[in-house]
Amino acid sequence: MRSLTIEPLSKETFSPFGDVIETDGSDFFMINNGSTRRYHKLATVQTAQPEDQAIISIFSAESLEMPLTIRMLERHPLGSQAFIPLLGNPFLIVVAPVGDVPVSGSVRAFLSNGRQGINYHRGVWHHPVLTIEKRDDFLVVDRSGSGNNCDEHFFNEDELLLLNPHQ
Repeated sequence: MRSLTIEPLSKETFSPFGDVIETDGSDFFMINNGSTRRYHKLATVQTAQPEDQAIISIFSAESLEMPLTIRMLERHPLGSQAFIPLLGNPFLIVVAPVGDVPVSGSVRAFLSNGRQGINYHRGVWHHPVLTIEKRDDFLVVDRSGSGNNCDEHFFNEDELLLLNPHQ
């Protein structure tokens, strides 16, 4: 079983998988008579069909026991999916590049600092939300519309990955 190294989350390292949603190092312009910085278009919602809609939800997640064996990844082929932490807590991100199936040797793990959100691009393989805290809340922006927008891939025994944030 391969142990995943957890990398710090940055715009550069995460770019093959999606967008990091953060204000640090991002351009802005002033609005509201100069009282507000607008960090414009930090991520783009991707949808596959003209009738699709971008929706906003809140996910209230519970932590999983660590170390965690990664047995499955999912993807959303018809739209992007963004997670923005609401309580300022760091969280884990496990991703693999777009493809017919995720390749276990290409899986990467990242740690958000709690002020960074992420936007998975359409078709990027990822683990469902992974909170470090006992319970955490996330603002989620994704697609609503017809068609199957969730594929799951279960790894074979020899492809399983170990995620241990305490290393």
